[in-house]
Amino acid sequence: MTNEEYKALATEYYEKTVALMDKPDRTEDENFEMINLSHASCCFWTVCGTFLHIARGEWQISRVYSLLKMSDSALIHAERSLKICLTSMFRDFDLTLAYEAVARAHYLAGNYGQFFKHQILAIETAQKVADGADRAYCMNEIASIDEEEPEPVSFAAASAFLPH
Repeated sequence: MTNEEYKALATEYYEKTVALMDKPDRTEDENFEMINLSHASCCFWTVCGTFLHIARGEWQISRVYSLLKMSDSALIHAERSLKICLTSMFRDFDLTLAYEAVARAHYLAGNYGQFFKHQILAIETAQKVADGADRAYCMNEIASIDEEEPEPVSFAAASAFLPH
């Protein structure tokens, strides 16, 4: 395959993943398709894209797993997106969404200390996003985190947040 063919597939699979993410009543098969498409898109970007494409691909995979309440997988890919953004010195929009994805994964896992830490970093970074529409999008994504139902937290984990 040529780089242009990889790029076309990466883009097509990214957009198909977005369509499935936006679908309100996905079937179990569509959930698996969404996982597979997001991974395939990111894989193709590793062949023909830039670090920015890969960071966005990892972000999308993380969001897919977050939608499916699979916090461990969401966190792995969110942290990878964040690492790529930080080592590539991406700022603005992509760094904000990487922090948002890490915050979201920690929230779903019930890791509230890490959730708050990364939520604050996401908000601080979002405030520096130059484009007004991009800034609004980022702030909406950050605000939507606590609309998702977290995984049940064990008493032992919850007791870490109680005063001693």
